[in-house]
Amino acid sequence: MEVEGSYLVARTLKEEGVEHLFFLMGGPNYEIINNAEDFGIKVTDFRHEQAASMAAHGYARVTGKPGVTTAASGPGTLNLLTGQYTAWADCAPMITLGGAGPISDFGRDGFQEVDQVGVFEPISKAVMRPTDPARYPEHISTAFRLSTSGRPGPVYVDCNEDVLYGKVEETEVPSATRVSGRARPAGDPDLIKQAVKLLSQSKRPIVFAGGGVWWSQAYDELRTLVERTGIPFYTSPMSRGLLPDDHEMSFPAARSGAFRRADVVLVVGTRFNWMMTFGKRIAEESKVIQIDIHGAELGHNRSVDVGIEGDAKIVLQQMIDQVESTGFESKAETEWIESLREADAARRERVAPLENSTQRPIHPLRLCKDLRDVMDRDAILTVDGNEILHFGRQSMPTYVPGHRLNSGPSGCMGVGLPYAIGAKMAKPDKQVVSLHGDGSLGMNVQDFDTAVRHNLPIIIVVSNNEGWTARVEGIRKPGRELGFTRFDKIAEALGGHGELVEDPADLTGALERAFDAGVPAIVNVRTDPTSRALSNFVGSKME
Repeated sequence: MEVEGSYLVARTLKEEGVEHLFFLMGGPNYEIINNAEDFGIKVTDFRHEQAASMAAHGYARVTGKPGVTTAASGPGTLNLLTGQYTAWADCAPMITLGGAGPISDFGRDGFQEVDQVGVFEPISKAVMRPTDPARYPEHISTAFRLSTSGRPGPVYVDCNEDVLYGKVEETEVPSATRVSGRARPAGDPDLIKQAVKLLSQSKRPIVFAGGGVWWSQAYDELRTLVERTGIPFYTSPMSRGLLPDDHEMSFPAARSGAFRRADVVLVVGTRFNWMMTFGKRIAEESKVIQIDIHGAELGHNRSVDVGIEGDAKIVLQQMIDQVESTGFESKAETEWIESLREADAARRERVAPLENSTQRPIHPLRLCKDLRDVMDRDAILTVDGNEILHFGRQSMPTYVPGHRLNSGPSGCMGVGLPYAIGAKMAKPDKQVVSLHGDGSLGMNVQDFDTAVRHNLPIIIVVSNNEGWTARVEGIRKPGRELGFTRFDKIAEALGGHGELVEDPADLTGALERAFDAGVPAIVNVRTDPTSRALSNFVGSKME
């Protein structure tokens, strides 16, 4: 039987275990979507390709599996670019199937002709352009293998019209090649011993864990190491929840002070990028142990004392074994732990008046406090904006791995609502909340309609301070003022539930009604436009 290339793409997606496809319709990808649906893959259409790509990224962050997205040729595929960039910056696995014009028209000013492979290459782990429909199974399978091996990342596949519509005998199509039981790379045993020795000799150690722990599903090993050694831990913002924020070794309000005062820092699966001030957040005299599956990351931007190349899950288990064999003395009852506990408590006490403030417009920390009080412990939270992103970082805890998503190292705005859609599709039985600024919500608010049409009861909570960033007297901010947007009315117009909140006494009731509505909801909260969330705000004296 003759089959088209589109059929082979969809069949291979199914064989790779794909359950969801995020897209916006158009040529030449129609039949990829139709065939995917025929194979039992859930297909979800969006109002904008950017939101589709970001939702695929959000799905990957929650499941640990590649999100898959596709769009029409030219502008449609180029609209996927921002989502591809956020996944690339986040080192998240994703497969982007870009619709493209026929290869036979290249160089002739064909319809929507643009070098999509060249455009996507700088922000992709790999790019490919299959030229023979019979080889789609090989190429698509390779894309998944590249996306998920080593340090994850997005892979772009150019899907050209004449190749997608090309027909071949199905019996003559080579089977895709795959690996069963792929081994994880372990760390050098001598370096493991050196690392554990440094930690055992330390007086003020901390663990700093990031995305590499999540992608390797190493949170159980992280917990075991932390609890066995009594070493306090911190995570990168996108990786909150690897261990519960209320764990006995968690002191988030003492974060910056802990980094400045630590004498040994174990860095697992995260980079010394701008979020870590290129490694300068850790005191220059501190000893650093770095674990990363990507060898080139070791010592990048900051020298390290012990660099271990390997998979986080395997290397952490090696360290646990070494700890047990050496009789490691726990740090749990030391002056170091007590100092962090006191600093954490003092910071919480200082901020309590703002979290319980009755001021109008509402203080964003009061909004955060009332929201966290009504959310389930295992709720998935996305946070998107500027001021509210920092306020949320300070005051919104996460207790479950993979249940916290924010803009990550790209700093991209507009991700919150699409991430929430992807998260709800990944785990429909969990509460999914997106804490948004009003500016950032305006970027992709049209895809609230997508949540309504696909019956995805996400909750959008807007800290609406009427513009971009905080209003500061005497400082010019051209374009800052947006006015007060009635997002609650937009929700109602699109078939969802909307509430406007201007009095802090009404917050809890409005949030509870939104959770009980059974449809997508927007709670639009008028917040103080002068409240500033400075990057050093958390425990400023300690930090």
